[in-house]
Amino acid sequence: MIYAALTFWLLVVVLTAWGVHRLWSGMIKAKMLNTLLLPGTLIAQVGHVLGLLVTGATISNTTLYKDDDSGAPETTPNPDPRIPVVGPVIIGLLPLLACAMGIYLVARQIGGPIVVNMKASAVGPMLPYTLGGVWQMLRDQITLVESLVSAIISANFGRWPTWVFLYLLVCLTVRTAPFPGNLRGALGAILVLGVGGALVGSLMDVADPRVANCWAVLNLTVATLLLLLMISLLVRGGVGLTRVLREGA
Repeated sequence: MIYAALTFWLLVVVLTAWGVHRLWSGMIKAKMLNTLLLPGTLIAQVGHVLGLLVTGATISNTTLYKDDDSGAPETTPNPDPRIPVVGPVIIGLLPLLACAMGIYLVARQIGGPIVVNMKASAVGPMLPYTLGGVWQMLRDQITLVESLVSAIISANFGRWPTWVFLYLLVCLTVRTAPFPGNLRGALGAILVLGVGGALVGSLMDVADPRVANCWAVLNLTVATLLLLLMISLLVRGGVGLTRVLREGA
């Protein structure tokens, strides 16, 4: 069950981050958006390049910031790793894991005052079995976002670490979205990792302790992305409604 839950929440993270990035791309100029997300892009690109090196793939056309109007990052197309099956999984997952490690380090070093005030059990290794459990899980996510908002409001904004933490948290969580053209590969890698981990865990009758320790990072990541998604949808809907009202007046 723990690997099924991990797979589910990783899919939630990737799809929510992808949705937030797509919404922002429709509201902010591409070059400005990619400039703002540059720290997260750097971490994700390091993970991508590391995945290429580990799997023996050829690195080509990998750019952190294109010198054009988009300023978009660029990854190696069709990397063709030397390690079959496992190679594409590593390449697809390492950018996500690199961002997760960045979130963990940032939260541990400068995000303590905010993180400790958050609800800590909304994201966990158990998935609901009943319809009532599904509704309860959705309510828990609303409570999770509420706890994050309360923690942010109560934070000391007179300290520079608070601003740096929030900025880096946004960059890293949004950059868990796969690079253009890599969405299917990242989703497939997550599914393969979940199935493979479940098989190994069932055969060895033990769960990797690193999986058991990842829920705090997932908790913070899911909360941040859900909050960003809500804000983005409200802004996008408000702008669209204003435009409709103006055209109809």
